[in-house]
Amino acid sequence: MIVGSGLAGYTVAREFRKLDPETPIQIISADHGGFYSKPMLSNALATGKTPISILNANAEKMAEQLKMTIRAHSRVTEIEPINKNVTLHGGEKLFYSQLILALGADPIRLPLEGDGADAILSVNDLDDYHQLCTVLKGKKDVVILGAGLIGCEFANDLAVAGYRVRVIDISAQPLGRLLPPSGGAYLQRRLEAIGVTFHLGAVTQSVERIHESLRLTLASGEIIQTDVLLSAIGLRPRTALADAAGITVNRGIAVSRSLQTRYADIYALGDCAEVEGRVLPFVMPIMHAARGLAATLAHTPTSVRYPAMPVLVKTPACPTVVSPPDAETQGEWQVEENEGGVKALFRNTEGNLVGYALLGTATKEKNVLAAQLPAIME
Repeated sequence: MIVGSGLAGYTVAREFRKLDPETPIQIISADHGGFYSKPMLSNALATGKTPISILNANAEKMAEQLKMTIRAHSRVTEIEPINKNVTLHGGEKLFYSQLILALGADPIRLPLEGDGADAILSVNDLDDYHQLCTVLKGKKDVVILGAGLIGCEFANDLAVAGYRVRVIDISAQPLGRLLPPSGGAYLQRRLEAIGVTFHLGAVTQSVERIHESLRLTLASGEIIQTDVLLSAIGLRPRTALADAAGITVNRGIAVSRSLQTRYADIYALGDCAEVEGRVLPFVMPIMHAARGLAATLAHTPTSVRYPAMPVLVKTPACPTVVSPPDAETQGEWQVEENEGGVKALFRNTEGNLVGYALLGTATKEKNVLAAQLPAIME
């Protein structure tokens, strides 16, 4: 039984079917249960992609393709590890022999004052994207809260799609957690060149409804009026269901290298999971984890190995690839910058390359440099 029909859940099902064509698989999905590429949501507007065109296959098609059962619009409300049952909303109980939690993550919401706080949108799934497309019709101004990965991708996409875009962030630069200052400044200039306006080092305090618009008040006293307000300040792993079941939870659902929780027949992967202290909410870690878990479920115990996995930032105005060093790693950035881009290499105190950030023309070196990086988890 797989709880969750995102990339993590479906990839485990697909990889397991390659190894075992017979064992029954059931996916429990809180939404429609269709398969699509979630990363596509932050760069779909400029190319006119509709929610329907983004959907690769509906639940019926996926069930037929992978020879499994999909319970769409079904929400798990309780896990009973001792009895090996889950309870669905409505009270129905289902038995599992092996349970995989692929629950994903929820958008973090700022505790803003004002009667407009409930009008803040976030895009975390296809239904959210559909809502955004609906709200944007006939509108011109969009404010994005957050200049991180998703905020910058949406800023680029919305600007190219013809909207006036402003981005507000408490940090001094975009992608503050991923780029050195020179890289952040370069990205900012390239996005400004396509019409994005940044309000950095700024704190949003309140949001009020003014007729059809929203009025934001910053801590500085500055007032910003907009048609649409999109929050992109980060994600928080969905852990409440596991926590209530007595499964160990830290930042995410705590699992071993085999993606096993403290219960032998319960596993977790994807955005909800913390693998030996690491939460890696990106596509490549999910793919590696899913392949390893599929092998384990097919009776070939496999520890997950994470090679260096650079992240491609979908900002066409400024091609960017980053493989950030661990936050606790001691070292320094060595930066080369020219008109065409920024090449920043992070070397530890021993002089070894342990991370990089490449922008503009420097991205052509991504594969050569990636081969020099150490594995994230051997």
